[in-house]
Amino acid sequence: MVWLLIIVIVALVFAPAMWLKPSRGQKRMGNLRAAARQADVTVRLETPPLHEPGVSMAAYRWPYAQLQPGPDFVLVRDEVASPSLKPFMEGWRWRIEPLRPLPASAQARLEAVLEGLPEDAVVLESGAHALTLWWAESLEVEDLAPIMERMTVLRDALSGKPDRPGGRPRPPSKPR
Repeated sequence: MVWLLIIVIVALVFAPAMWLKPSRGQKRMGNLRAAARQADVTVRLETPPLHEPGVSMAAYRWPYAQLQPGPDFVLVRDEVASPSLKPFMEGWRWRIEPLRPLPASAQARLEAVLEGLPEDAVVLESGAHALTLWWAESLEVEDLAPIMERMTVLRDALSGKPDRPGGRPRPPSKPR
């Protein structure tokens, strides 16, 4: 009986420590974010630029070089977009369309990136300062590498093609 009481007391002492241990999903997301940071991608939890206010999501941000700003646009997945938004390609709609048409090579890379994104990627935004992907981080680390590579190539293709050349770039979107 005394041993049973000792075991219960020890279990009560160590139970809160077990609650602090990260779950398998939290470890996977931590590994995804660490891999992204190693590739110079900034990761923050922010509210995506959607019409309906929602919960925060992971925003993976590929910065443009300071003297090579990118165009301004926002693409939204059909599932979270209004049907009144202009379609871009199957599954994606423009929330904000670039002021100038994208070069054919950049357009092709953009389409390739969108086709390769996981289903939980809901917004792809470009501004003068960065290319940003909002998603729910459903992939494993080894599946993230090809997406990061395609996003880097897209960022490089869009770099230096601002909507307002010579003018002041639009400030980056702020977390809500």
